[in-house]
Amino acid sequence: MITSKYNYTPCDRTTIDGKRHYCLPDGSRVPSVTTILDRTKSAESVEALAAWRRAVGAKKAQEITTEAANRGTRMHKWLENYVIDGTVAEPGTNPYSIQSHKMANKIITNGLVHATEFWATEAPLYYSGLYAGTTDLVGCWKSAPAIMDFKQSNKLKKKEWIDDYFVQLAAYALAHNEMHGTDIRTGVILMCTKDFEYQEFVIEGDEFDHWTNEWLKRVEQYYLAS
Repeated sequence: MITSKYNYTPCDRTTIDGKRHYCLPDGSRVPSVTTILDRTKSAESVEALAAWRRAVGAKKAQEITTEAANRGTRMHKWLENYVIDGTVAEPGTNPYSIQSHKMANKIITNGLVHATEFWATEAPLYYSGLYAGTTDLVGCWKSAPAIMDFKQSNKLKKKEWIDDYFVQLAAYALAHNEMHGTDIRTGVILMCTKDFEYQEFVIEGDEFDHWTNEWLKRVEQYYLAS
């Protein structure tokens, strides 16, 4: 199902001071998008996460985090396979496999039906000298060039809760535009909760430009603190 328009050169990953970095073709190493986002979180965001951990307890917080990560990994794999060949294999008997399979199908039937082209899944992208990352999906959303990201969630989200998701979309679009001469100004979050509730968030136009500027501020903040 993939339309090959661009050459996405693989980049090795490495860990520096406990944080993910990418090794670029020119031999340099740059932080990942997620590393920059993690290192530049607001004090309010850091405290909110700490407060949640205190409220549920460290052990329970770790269980919830691990379960969500495993569920997300499985869901992403189902979706990656669908983008590549248009099929979703049957899940095994593992309850988490069944759950993530249903979540992936929810995203396919409600969201990916609006994707008119797939250019690449798990595409490595970088902005030389600054950052790199791997986007879930790049292609066309309702005929507009777009970065698309798959998310799983324990519960429905409000738009004001997911600023970092939008910043991440802008980061990948900026890198893709720099690498491949595109003009991507649309980003889409396709999300499903563990209870199979679908949500979709689209940023474009002036709103996309806003999140691009926010990303550039985060990059500057990261390097000033390094």
